Amino acid sequence: MKTETSSHLSAEQFARLQRLSALPDEAIDTTDIPEVTNWTDAKGGLFFTGPEDKVAVGLDSDLVGWFESHSSSGEESETRINQALRAYVTEQAKKAG
Repeated sequence: MKTETSSHLSAEQFARLQRLSALPDEAIDTTDIPEVTNWTDAKGGLFFTGPEDKVAVGLDSDLVGWFESHSSSGEESETRINQALRAYVTEQAKKAG
């Protein structure tokens, strides 16, 4: 377990997680966690950034403002901008190919 991502945990919480991570999968009781079988509302690739490097891009403030005003709760405008650009590039590639 990475301690830098768990620095906000109490010592007791961290110890519990360490004990849990030491257990084999079959020893962990997951009966209170229902298995997800309906993935129709799943958003593919939402957290996958791919192997490419991130770059800074200067965007006009009105464009950023539009994406911010059209982003749903908790959704980052950067993610929406990236999705829009990816959709545009994919469509252009289809037209060219």
